[in-house]
Amino acid sequence: MMEERIVQLLRTMLFTPGNNWRMIQKAKDLPADAIILDLEDAVPMVEKETARIFVADGVQLIKSGGRQVFVRVNSLSTGLTEEDLEYSVQRELDGIVLAKTESSEDIIKVERIIEKLEKEKDLSKNHIKIIPLLETARGVMNVEEIVQASERVIAVCFGALDFTRDMGTTQSKEGTETYYARSRIVLGARAFDVQAIDTPWFDLIDQEGLIRETGFAKQLGYRGKLLIHPDHIKTVNTIFTPTEAEIEYAKRVVEAFNEAKAKGLGAISLNGKMIDEASYLQAENILYYARTIIEKDRNKSL
Repeated sequence: MMEERIVQLLRTMLFTPGNNWRMIQKAKDLPADAIILDLEDAVPMVEKETARIFVADGVQLIKSGGRQVFVRVNSLSTGLTEEDLEYSVQRELDGIVLAKTESSEDIIKVERIIEKLEKEKDLSKNHIKIIPLLETARGVMNVEEIVQASERVIAVCFGALDFTRDMGTTQSKEGTETYYARSRIVLGARAFDVQAIDTPWFDLIDQEGLIRETGFAKQLGYRGKLLIHPDHIKTVNTIFTPTEAEIEYAKRVVEAFNEAKAKGLGAISLNGKMIDEASYLQAENILYYARTIIEKDRNKSL
């Protein structure tokens, strides 16, 4: 069993329009794990240049608030990606979200541009990470090759709205039309030790629907969710945070397995359930994840 490495905490990733300076300023103090300054769908073509200027300054502003900061750049098919990157890549940037990623070739092309900019701006190698956003049938089908395309890929996101358009259907609250895609993405990501981040919830009123869908995403194996509204942050952060009961049980699993291992046993029973190495690794990961969240919260309070 592969032991998952959670390189960065990405329970909540909030999109913020790159052409709205007021919203960028507000995002600095929001409790999301990461802010995604958006140069793609949220920005009309006539405002792309203004948005790039705002984003160049906004990256530093968001980082000063203690948040991880990413920039969603336009897809390679638009011809806008390279200029987006020239404005975005800087020391304070954690990474980029590549819209409508469809193949490993997309990742390789973007990586070459980033490598060039890192050298020009005197940044360390692999300083900028990449998060592919899968929004088409081709992108979903190629998830395995996409997550393996570069060491910079730390997570992969699902974009259901554009995916359903590509499929010639529409999004429903039940999500039956995206079930296979969501399952394939999280499975492909997990197979290669990469976090999967779920699609946004677009209903700004239906809080129960948000809770239900986020819980479902967590059950599938997703580690976080894209967000389009600040009101969703607290709910999604809570759902993707291990509960006290989960943490306590994980501690007991780790303790029991270590005791068994010291006695030369490969598996034991705890409360009527078999505990083996797979259970132990899962428990260790829960504890690591919890410690990561505690450390993040501690740093914010300093």
